[in-house]
Amino acid sequence: MCKIAFIGGSGLYSMPGLEDVQERVITTPFGDPSAPIIVGRLNGQTIAFLARHGIGHHLAPSEINFRANIYALKSLGVERIVGISACGSLREDYAPGDIVIPDQLFDFTKDRKRTFFGDGLVAHISIPDPFCEDLSDLVYQSVKLTGNSVHLGGSYITIEGPRFSTRAESNTFRAWGMSLIGMTTSPEAFLAREAEICYTTLAHVTDYDVWHISEEPVTVDMVIEILNLNTEVAQRAVVNLLGQLKPERFCGCQHALADALITNPEVIPPETRQRLSLLVDKYLD
Repeated sequence: MCKIAFIGGSGLYSMPGLEDVQERVITTPFGDPSAPIIVGRLNGQTIAFLARHGIGHHLAPSEINFRANIYALKSLGVERIVGISACGSLREDYAPGDIVIPDQLFDFTKDRKRTFFGDGLVAHISIPDPFCEDLSDLVYQSVKLTGNSVHLGGSYITIEGPRFSTRAESNTFRAWGMSLIGMTTSPEAFLAREAEICYTTLAHVTDYDVWHISEEPVTVDMVIEILNLNTEVAQRAVVNLLGQLKPERFCGCQHALADALITNPEVIPPETRQRLSLLVDKYLD
């Protein structure tokens, strides 16, 4: 059983001290994950890594099978997920090179599968606070111990991509009170909550998007440069986090479906019940 997973780029897989590394190829009722899941042991704990965009970064943000990714990790027994992502800053004080642990999420995507449910089984998940506060605090403290500049809090807006924003869009998002902009946190966080997995985001600020007139507009080279610089920081933060984690969870994430299922069990189609058994059996049996 693997209790914690990290979704992001492949740089974490080569972290020092990772032992007994295996590739787990998993097929889910929602299709295949972005890549084989890398499982290994670090400081005596089993952890998992998943390349969100596939090996070699060949999946555009809207091509990612978010449902398969989360379901596959759930099938491994994962209870906590840290999503590691590049993002643009919409605030002067969140500078390139900083790391942010946001506390709110705005879904501005249009073309993605956002739920495991449907096809005869309806669930209305309550998610006023989309990131697990307990896990977010631990990740914040873990990054802080590295000495890197880190901020706790801020609203993260997820856009469809794959293009970057226009200046009009960027300034509109700033006017809305958004702090960060990226392309992958939605629906990843919402699906994790449906799967009753604690979720938080470790966001690497790579640029000022395009609103900052004294800075160059964001480019792929900018993003890659910052991510490469921050890989070591992320690796050290992972080690720090593992040293703080407790086996028990005391947040409400683990019971997120308890009051969300509304469909009479007698009318749920058998194929839907089977597809979602990993998520709902403890409430419907």
